[in-house]
Amino acid sequence: MIHGPLPDRDGPANAAAGTGLAVALDRCLAILNSIIVVFAAIALIAACAILSYSVLSRALFKAANYWQDEAAVFLLVGATFMTAAYVQQNRGHIGIEAFVGLLSPLANKVRLWLVDAATLLFCAFFTWKSWTLAHEAYVDGQVSNSMWSPPLAIPYTLMALGMSLLCVQIIVQLALPLTGAKRP
Repeated sequence: MIHGPLPDRDGPANAAAGTGLAVALDRCLAILNSIIVVFAAIALIAACAILSYSVLSRALFKAANYWQDEAAVFLLVGATFMTAAYVQQNRGHIGIEAFVGLLSPLANKVRLWLVDAATLLFCAFFTWKSWTLAHEAYVDGQVSNSMWSPPLAIPYTLMALGMSLLCVQIIVQLALPLTGAKRP
């Protein structure tokens, strides 16, 4: 495991330097990801507040809570999936870096590119299935099995949007080395 910057990201989440479509997309994704992270943080705080309220109202007032658990889960699902592209942008996903010190810088770049390509294949399949699930939930009017019964299209759409952003982020990361763009 490595605790320093990875070879393709020497600094914080800054957009690549240069010109071209991949660089422009990288800059736009960096801005979009920063905005999404703020909203995800707010969603996490809201989920904490909802769950705290739920525990207190049950313990102190014996109040029935029908909506709190699902609202918190919806917020957590949205925050998790919508920030996946930000995490990928910073190479923050769990990775085994046992070979980094053994390989040359060029071999490490090739290794990262191949890992990104394999990751894209998995994420593209997951994205396709997520959009299928969201579409079915919307068309069929599926709701959760609780008294509150919120539409399941909400978390499924958040999941699909987050995975779509992740795929775009990975595609940009695959394209940047091919365009000769340099990371700051």
